[in-house]
Amino acid sequence: MKNRGSWAFLLLPLVALDLAKYCAGSHWLQIFNAAILEPGMGEARFIQVSYVDSIQFQAFDSKAGIIRMQPRAAWMEQEPPEYWDKETAQVVHLSRKDRKFLQFLVKNNKDSNDEYHTLQELFGCNVATDGTFLRGQYRFTYYGYDNITLKEDLSSWIAEGQRAQILKRAWERHGLTEQWKTYLQGECIEKLLRCLELGNETLLRTDAPKTHLTHQVRPDGNVILRCWALGFYPADITLTWQRDGINHTQDMELPDTRPAGDGTFQKWAAVMVPSGEEQRYTCHVHHEGLPEPLTLKWEPSTTIPIVTILIGLIVVTLVIGTVVILLIWKK
Repeated sequence: MKNRGSWAFLLLPLVALDLAKYCAGSHWLQIFNAAILEPGMGEARFIQVSYVDSIQFQAFDSKAGIIRMQPRAAWMEQEPPEYWDKETAQVVHLSRKDRKFLQFLVKNNKDSNDEYHTLQELFGCNVATDGTFLRGQYRFTYYGYDNITLKEDLSSWIAEGQRAQILKRAWERHGLTEQWKTYLQGECIEKLLRCLELGNETLLRTDAPKTHLTHQVRPDGNVILRCWALGFYPADITLTWQRDGINHTQDMELPDTRPAGDGTFQKWAAVMVPSGEEQRYTCHVHHEGLPEPLTLKWEPSTTIPIVTILIGLIVVTLVIGTVVILLIWKK
């Protein structure tokens, strides 16, 4: 249990982005807060990171040299000093509140001081292309396993864990449900639309996916065909497999769309097929960056394998070398 909280914090952004169900042409604003109390640390550290889709646009760290909200995207530098003053004041206030709350929870629950303790929040909103509200989300996690999640209708909570049940009842008494609903449908949307306005060249662009198929032979003789889509934006994409022109979902693996780390996304879909029947399967890729859907089929390579080429070069070199030696010897 010693590092459970720290690992939960490190994985939170990836998990949260996987959970966000991107709609065609829609955009997410997501904000991550984390208060971390390490063994022997007198005061917790507070970090806030804000994203539009997969693009980080601003961040704050209470342990940084400059205690101020910082831009993390070039287009955010268009905001005037008054914006950064306001954002800094808000996050500093939140930082103090969350760090005190974390220390209260650790003391009240009599948790060991020799372990990592974390308090984490994820919240955000999703808008359609016309700017209308689609959905909101909020999740609170203490120590990596007590969770409180705002339901999709934004009217009630789901609590997991004994501590979470206690906090849920307290939040309901103090009207936090309505407060979060008001924020997610109001101020959150305003911030997201402002980001889309400032960063339109980045956030409203379309990058077509780069696609290819891979072929892997399993020990049992079957074959895994994997259809890859890389470097695309926005995140919404559809990968499907067909067998003889009919949609094929049996033995298909389709993980969530994931950020590539460079502002684009990646995804793959795999099927297991009998060896020798690869030509019956086709992968179909739909994305708004493509002029029309792509169809990919595995084609066995007709080129000479590189190993064969190398062996051939070695043999030719040996033959030429032998002839040269014989000529020199004869001379």
